[in-house]
Amino acid sequence: MVNAIKGLFISCDVPMAQFIVNLNASMPASEKFIVHMLDPTHMFVQPHVGEMIRSKIAEFRDQNSYEKPT
Repeated sequence: MVNAIKGLFISCDVPMAQFIVNLNASMPASEKFIVHMLDPTHMFVQPHVGEMIRSKIAEFRDQNSYEKPT
């Protein structure tokens, strides 16, 4: 018997994968979204969290970007 799950495939570098894993770990057990880690740079997540992951990455990038003083 084959079990099929609909999801979203994410391919990224190792630091971004760790960011997503830590984001998943910070969620309550009922809201965890990583279905399977394929390797350190690829993961399979639930399809409804794609936009949430994008927004969290954008927030993280904005907080950690350098702006030259004027």
